[in-house]
Amino acid sequence: MKISKKTVLNILLILFVLSFFVTPLGHYGKIFLNRLLAFSPPVIEESQQEKINDYDWRLKDEDWDFFNFEKSKGNVVFINLWASWRLPSEAELASIQDLYDQYKGKMDFYIITNEDRPPVEAFMEEHEFTFPVTYLIIGEKMPISPEKVPSSYLIDKSGNIVIHKEGIADWSNRKIYKLLDELIAE
Repeated sequence: MKISKKTVLNILLILFVLSFFVTPLGHYGKIFLNRLLAFSPPVIEESQQEKINDYDWRLKDEDWDFFNFEKSKGNVVFINLWASWRLPSEAELASIQDLYDQYKGKMDFYIITNEDRPPVEAFMEEHEFTFPVTYLIIGEKMPISPEKVPSSYLIDKSGNIVIHKEGIADWSNRKIYKLLDELIAE
């Protein structure tokens, strides 16, 4: 029995597609596709921006110490809600790391998860992320919605939500850098 070239190509294509479901190649392929399809988040028109008035929000830092979000009042703030087990979060965090590297010390970063420390620390080490992790206190009142993960907010010095993006976004691009430079300079 002779196997045609078309049959061999079909078998190879099926094996390639199956590899996305049963091998590590699939995981990295999905991460790559998520990053490829992530775009710069849209800026909310000034007339449509909501304002955060209540900064009284308790969180835990990477050392598991309590602190209050109030310390960021009057600063430009980037908030990202993420989970280490969510593939879109994993794909997005590389651009957030780039953003953090570019703007640490110039604005406040809250990369927030509701997970326990051990899996988060292992995830951070595995991916060589250095941004500070913030831990959500379940049941604590919040000025933002924790419903969608990943989800991000960019807040100006006056407390206006300039960007609210549900799902993955590319945070490491000229458009965002230009906006942040303007917000920080205000």
